[in-house]
Amino acid sequence: MSNYDALLLVSFGGPDGPDDVIPFLERVLKGRRVPRERMMEVAEHYHHFGGVSPINGQNRALISAMEAALEIRGISLPVYWGNRNWHPLLSDTVGRMAADGVRRALAFVTSPYSSWSNCRQYLENIEDARRDAGAGAPVIEKIRPFFNHPGFIEAMAARVRSALDRLPEERRPRAHLVYTAHSIPLAMAGGCAYEAQLRESSRLISERVGASSWALTFQSRSGPPAQPWLEPDVCDYIRAFHETATVDKVARADRTDAADKEVAADRDIVVIPVGFISDHMEVAYDLDVEARACCDELGVSMVRAETAGTHPRFVDMIVDLVEERLFPSAATSASRPAVGVLGPWPDRCPPDCCPPGR
Repeated sequence: MSNYDALLLVSFGGPDGPDDVIPFLERVLKGRRVPRERMMEVAEHYHHFGGVSPINGQNRALISAMEAALEIRGISLPVYWGNRNWHPLLSDTVGRMAADGVRRALAFVTSPYSSWSNCRQYLENIEDARRDAGAGAPVIEKIRPFFNHPGFIEAMAARVRSALDRLPEERRPRAHLVYTAHSIPLAMAGGCAYEAQLRESSRLISERVGASSWALTFQSRSGPPAQPWLEPDVCDYIRAFHETATVDKVARADRTDAADKEVAADRDIVVIPVGFISDHMEVAYDLDVEARACCDELGVSMVRAETAGTHPRFVDMIVDLVEERLFPSAATSASRPAVGVLGPWPDRCPPDCCPPGR
């Protein structure tokens, strides 16, 4: 058994009240060329929900579920929690771990994917926190990306099936799946596997639910308009999808064949936030408010799938990944292997992976 004595949940963080919103966003955007007016626009997203981000409550629920799952497997590891951008801050948590005598810990980062902002930046945050903690800081090793782990895929497939179940049974086979993830600058995307991993996750989930009609879109971009980011934006995609469906409907309107009439009927879309593991602000506002308003304006029928959250299969996956590191010689039996054409991602990132693209 590898000598780990703690598990650290590392996440993004979010405000706990109205007075936290601006300090939180200033911390998130420090050193970035984001116009002040854009920051204030995002602040309104939080104020729409009383200034409280759902992410903190969801992380607490995930920690409780992780602790229960670890206990069931007979794994005795205390679970700590540290955020990049808000309390409990990662540096404070690592300092507490050092004071508690933790010497070697595993870190589970709440992103399935590889990119500078989803992986490399968290590695840098961890090292910064260790430096702040001083000579007694524990060694902290990040668990690998899990974009194609069966536990993540199966949990998300279950969420998609639940969303499809909210549609009339006769319309489910023709529903169009629209996956979404946080957009990143093209300069950053060009140096990592982020987009390829997202497409692989989307493909695997679609196969699990038996859907052949799906697309990957992006959301929540925050850079200057002149800077190219990954596209299409989810709302732009919905508009284009509606336009195409309308043209098709008009073209077939004069046909009498029953099959043609069925094809011409309006189609439902299922929006799936595959890029996120919890229903936090960028899901709650950008999809449940903005994308929903876009669909309502166009008359498009939309249902939104939940994120993996605390789905039992997802929580079991976290423990699978912990066991991979605790019992490396038995990894093939103690942990379900990753699936898909990209294969398992390495535990330890090479020093030059996922550059920021600046």
